[in-house]
Amino acid sequence: MPSPDHRLAPRRTPRQVRAELTRDRILTAAAHVFAEHGYAAGTTNRIAEHARVSIGSLYQYFPNKDAVLAALLVRHVDRGAWHQADHLDLAPGSLETTVRALVRDAIDNHDEDPRLLRIMIQEAQHSPELAEAVARHGEHRVAQVRDLFARHPDVRVADLDTAAELIVFTVEVNTHRLMAFPQGTTVERFENELVGMMTRYLRG
Repeated sequence: MPSPDHRLAPRRTPRQVRAELTRDRILTAAAHVFAEHGYAAGTTNRIAEHARVSIGSLYQYFPNKDAVLAALLVRHVDRGAWHQADHLDLAPGSLETTVRALVRDAIDNHDEDPRLLRIMIQEAQHSPELAEAVARHGEHRVAQVRDLFARHPDVRVADLDTAAELIVFTVEVNTHRLMAFPQGTTVERFENELVGMMTRYLRG
């Protein structure tokens, strides 16, 4: 695996509340600027201006706008952690409800400005480093889903490792496409069809 690109690494890790708030303000401003002006025109000067910090302060935290976008991507993926997974009902007959909780969680975590979501998807595709960052965080999601379905009495697929990867990939890719490139399909219809398809697959 290639080593992480230092161009994407933040320069400073906040250790105090004030510093953490400043970093969050920069990221929030960057999300707005990228969505409003696009990635090419979303300069660090614009981000600093919108965040109401000096350009020097921004560079204390991020060496360039690629690093800012990388941090936004990581924050986006981290926000997608399935915190309710350990509290689901795994009783026999509850598989559809469990799958629906997974799909609904993904939809809720991608319910943001579609323009920003498109930028994150497109830039990650063009940058091996950003794609690698997303992949590393995705490994936790796959492990979590595998553990959940390993404990569910209604799951009968032969290869659980592959099934977990397929489930996560299917949910993430299709949810990204729905939320970033809406084309008339309602969220409710999307959710019902995806839940039905994956429930049938997991039942074997």
